[in-house]
Amino acid sequence: MTTTEQAVAAPGSAAGGDAAANLWLHFSRMGAYRDTPPPVIVRGEGAAIYDDRGRRYLDGLAGLFVVQAGHGRRVLAEAAAKQAGELAYFPLWSYAHPAAIELSQRLAAAAPGDLNRVFFTTGGGEAVETAWKAAKQYFKLTGKPMKTKVISRAVAYHGTTQGALSITGLPALKEVFEPLVPGTFRVPNTNYYRAPVFGDDPKAFGRWAADQIEQQILFEGPDSVAAVFLEPVQNAGGCFPPPPGYFDRVREICDRYDVLLVSDEVICAFGRLGTTFACDKFGYVPDMITCAKGMTSGYSPIGAMIASDRVMEPFLQGATTFAHGYTFGGHPVSSAVALANLDLVEEEGLDAHVLEAEGAFRSTLERLLDLPIVGDVRGDGFFYGIELVKDKATKETFDAAESERLLRGFLSGALFDAGLYCRADDRGDPVVQLAPPLICGQAEFDEMEQILRSVLTEAWTRL
Repeated sequence: MTTTEQAVAAPGSAAGGDAAANLWLHFSRMGAYRDTPPPVIVRGEGAAIYDDRGRRYLDGLAGLFVVQAGHGRRVLAEAAAKQAGELAYFPLWSYAHPAAIELSQRLAAAAPGDLNRVFFTTGGGEAVETAWKAAKQYFKLTGKPMKTKVISRAVAYHGTTQGALSITGLPALKEVFEPLVPGTFRVPNTNYYRAPVFGDDPKAFGRWAADQIEQQILFEGPDSVAAVFLEPVQNAGGCFPPPPGYFDRVREICDRYDVLLVSDEVICAFGRLGTTFACDKFGYVPDMITCAKGMTSGYSPIGAMIASDRVMEPFLQGATTFAHGYTFGGHPVSSAVALANLDLVEEEGLDAHVLEAEGAFRSTLERLLDLPIVGDVRGDGFFYGIELVKDKATKETFDAAESERLLRGFLSGALFDAGLYCRADDRGDPVVQLAPPLICGQAEFDEMEQILRSVLTEAWTRL
């Protein structure tokens, strides 16, 4: 397993054995299932999932940062069934349908500034791909055809399609698929725990990290850079929040050099941080937003790229066409489910709940800082990473072999066996990531902390 694979090993089942014969699992060592079948999850209810043996697990990752409203919400299933009975499918290729129209209006109303035009996809990677292609064509249409390059951050994940993977800052994830799309460049991320400079001053560190984007633009040449892709809170590496003033400075830099700022909110949008769009929480207005995952709470696949009026304007002229699209982008059923999900989030006040409970979530996880293996607890909203270290005083991390034994040899399976589904990963330094459904409260926070404490304590004794 490479360092980019998620550690999710767990005991299998008879049904899992049948599945392994034909099912090609994502980001998984398929050889691991020759003799041990994969777990089979058959049901979800609230913040819990159940396997085919009837065992309950707390869903500490909301599936994959997706199930905002929790499992088993019948109103979302009913919305899908109702729409399928009326219009199960029609493409958005020169035609429209009511669900996509209404959803685009809903998203535009929620987006900041003048981000009023919604291009639907079926997922997050496709939304990132769409944003890069739109940026390239935008500059060709506005007389700057050499502006094609993209800047993103080290260790950042932006998707698996060829373009999105090129923007991704994880070399081990990319190497087997090279050559990829040229013209992408990396700058430092906002991992304050391992800040190379200004480790005692978050604001100064944020200014330094943002200034590295300016330096990269100047090095490549402002006339060649089209866009900067940034997550509000970076996922890979373990939930890096932006330091104070970081996005203000990035916005200033992008404006100075006529570079589009893309806020990649595939994970962070739709309440994960307590706001519909995370850029609002950090006070910046991007030129494009990419989003997916929580838009439907995972009950049906959909994604979107939301563009500003400025970006859209040249595409409205004459016979200009954005020659790009997806068969299932803005699918009627997915659009209807998204509308029902947004209604549910609003009716139950889930955004407000996250803002009210995020402090309790953080403080509950910070109890784990008394363990010798826990170096840092970081994140925002209901989106947190726990970095594991060999030495708290020096912040010494684990080497590749040690990380393999720790994460895949023990932690992932042990956490699952103890009743917690989450992510143990080492894209960057070893971390455990938690992003529970937005319906969770102190009872679930305590359950996560207790399971983590027990398993991490045992992990330390095995080192």
